[in-house]
Amino acid sequence: MRLADTGELSLLQRIRERFRVNAKDLIAGIGDDSAIIVPRDYPLLLTTDMMAEGVHFDLAFTTYFQLGFKIVSVNVSDIYAMGGAPRFVLLDVAAPGSTDEEMLESFFEGVRKAMGRYRLALIGGDLSSSKALSISATLVGYARKPVTRSGARPGDRIYVTGNLGDSACGLELLKAIKKPIHIERGDRTNRPLGWETMRPLLTRHLLPEARRPGKISGVATAMIDVSDGLLIDLWRLCDESRVGARIHMMQLPISSQMKKAAYFLNLEPELLATAGGEDYEILFTASPKRRVAGAHCIGEITDSERTVVERDGTKRSFSPEGYQHWR
Repeated sequence: MRLADTGELSLLQRIRERFRVNAKDLIAGIGDDSAIIVPRDYPLLLTTDMMAEGVHFDLAFTTYFQLGFKIVSVNVSDIYAMGGAPRFVLLDVAAPGSTDEEMLESFFEGVRKAMGRYRLALIGGDLSSSKALSISATLVGYARKPVTRSGARPGDRIYVTGNLGDSACGLELLKAIKKPIHIERGDRTNRPLGWETMRPLLTRHLLPEARRPGKISGVATAMIDVSDGLLIDLWRLCDESRVGARIHMMQLPISSQMKKAAYFLNLEPELLATAGGEDYEILFTASPKRRVAGAHCIGEITDSERTVVERDGTKRSFSPEGYQHWR
């Protein structure tokens, strides 16, 4: 059945029943004009992110479940990148009246799955009709000691929590496959490459999991998540901290699967790793005097120069390469 046949009230009631919340710090959730929460005694974190059809996703090779999971994860990543813990989510959905209700049910199942992963509660949002599917989420979280982008200092080491370029390579594989892969149902394919090569790359793009900062929050001087690409997000961190950076290409963590798939697709692995985006790893800096575990050191903070050291030792200035809207 289509949304145009049932209407907003019916969908809202099903959402309310599915995401019923019983929490001590929530006075009122879905059903009132505003949610009412009882703030804790330490800083409140707020973030929001939007995904628009034709810009952030293509339904030709993305499932509704994957969209639901992803919209939650990308927002959680922002909270984690501040050293925080996510608590509540508000969700906005604008969809055409021709949208099949089963598809939206699948979307909300993806949302529910991600909320369970991060221990979140849905407390409100908005529904609207539109010509194309558009979704956004707003997250509320807390941090005893938030870590911003502005604390990096010359001499600090630059770290990243995991492999770079996997998500961008997964997207290129999807363009080659030309159909959705329901990874959440256990679907698989061996074209154009073997499944063991493609699986982690497709999963990283379709069902990304935000990286919990853990002990990193206690040693980081500045943090940001890698959402638009290593170089552009590092550039943002440097701008906020008013410093430069030196990156060593030899030290970038690149998976063997990404290398194999990139070469097969006639793409450069290091370009995917530096400008690909949507890996949602945490990029952070720390004093050279601090011991850092569970992350890869990829460079150091400088006074002002922003350079890349190539594998042959040559240096070049880098620019904010990565995804930018309207460019």
